[in-house]
Amino acid sequence: MIPRPVHSSAPGKVILFGEHAVVYGEPAVAVPVTEVEARASVVPAQMGRGLTLVASDLGESFALNRAPEGEPLALAARLTLDFLGVSPPDATLTVRSTIPIASGLGSGAAVSTALVRALAHFFGQALEPAEVSTLVYEVEKIHHGTPSGIDNTVIAYERPVYFVHGVPSGPVPLSVGAPFSLLIGDTGLPSPTRRLVSSVRARREQDRTECDAILKRIGSIARRGRRAVEAGQVRRLGPLMTENHRLLVELGVSSSALDALVDAAREAGALGSKLSGAGQGGNMLALIPPSAGGRVERALRDAGAVRVIRTAVG
Repeated sequence: MIPRPVHSSAPGKVILFGEHAVVYGEPAVAVPVTEVEARASVVPAQMGRGLTLVASDLGESFALNRAPEGEPLALAARLTLDFLGVSPPDATLTVRSTIPIASGLGSGAAVSTALVRALAHFFGQALEPAEVSTLVYEVEKIHHGTPSGIDNTVIAYERPVYFVHGVPSGPVPLSVGAPFSLLIGDTGLPSPTRRLVSSVRARREQDRTECDAILKRIGSIARRGRRAVEAGQVRRLGPLMTENHRLLVELGVSSSALDALVDAAREAGALGSKLSGAGQGGNMLALIPPSAGGRVERALRDAGAVRVIRTAVG
């Protein structure tokens, strides 16, 4: 155990291609967003105090030994301690985040990842990304019911990944052939991941043939997107994003707020745009050429975006 404060962080994420289809075995491409992050710190406390968890953004504080089984921070801490084979330390573990909640940027997975890393560091251990991802995935089940695993994967690895749920070989880290820039437009509305995943599942049960056809086309876009990212063919990504959004609209997970931002971005010069995440609310993405970045950002704000984040990939 390290008798001094330790700190860890984890980035946000966006899905470039493959939302919803990834739940059904199709691939997805996701990239980290380092402009927002979750942070966790562990500070030694008086002997006999046990482990106290503090969610500073929510104004919550509670002892680990009094937290219910389904509390996400407590579950992340318990899983990590069990994995390390150690008892709860006398310490205060504080988490905070600049990642908007329920917006498709992976806030829950980022907070859990930062917590797992900080607690392991406090005991003098550095976990591999795959180990962190596995622990965080268990916490994701609380947030999303039946998560695909992509959030915990891209955030734990902190690099672009090509992900297929359930493949034994695991995620494939992507090499970015040429850097590209994205604008992330936030609708300011929550994106109810668990409900939307259930909604798509219900639709698939009603008409599996039609729904699977949409999901397979989304998977095909993700495969082509991966090849374009690795080959540095940035301009090929734009039309793929636009087509991916059209299919998500067809799947019933977009909204008027998201569509307004997606359309505004393209009209202002974006190479392509789409919703990112579960849908209904949350965020959208716009692929921007260097010359159009400012114009697209203004268009997104005029169309109702409450926040715009610019991030570079590669």
